[in-house]
Amino acid sequence: MAVDREHVLRSAAALLTRRSTATMDEVAKAAGISRATLHRQFAGRDALVRALEELGIQECEAALDAARLDDGTAREAVHRLVREFEGAAALLAFLYTENQLFEGEEQNAGWARIDTRIAALFRRGQQSGEFRIDLTPAWLTEALYGLFASGAWAVSEGRVAAKDFQYMIVELLLGGALRREES
Repeated sequence: MAVDREHVLRSAAALLTRRSTATMDEVAKAAGISRATLHRQFAGRDALVRALEELGIQECEAALDAARLDDGTAREAVHRLVREFEGAAALLAFLYTENQLFEGEEQNAGWARIDTRIAALFRRGQQSGEFRIDLTPAWLTEALYGLFASGAWAVSEGRVAAKDFQYMIVELLLGGALRREES
């Protein structure tokens, strides 16, 4: 019987976003396969995490495309971006805690592509006068990632209603990023 790699990855992501310390046995059980079958797909936890990283990058790039970052105002684009990223937020929250993904020369180039696109949106907002210029686009990008992760964790723990995810992130980010009127 052929193992559906996509199903295994989605099952692993669903489990690990709720319980980041889950064992490979628990991941196999969640996917409905044996541990041996899981190990034929992924040699170990690191290989599984790297495959989840690829899935996360694919989902982020698809969300960026769907958000149409160059359309309308930068503020409108941020609203669309948060809406499109919501489905991938839990996976991003898990990946955000996997330090080995962001260290050294083995860092996946996909993260740099994503960073570049999001930073360009913030730079566009600064150039149009919508966003503060005293916060760098790189910092605003990092802050957005942190808000995605925090929002996903808060929703998964039941501390925040899922319907409030987008509103809370956009309001906090833009409330701090919007240029203040000078007196």
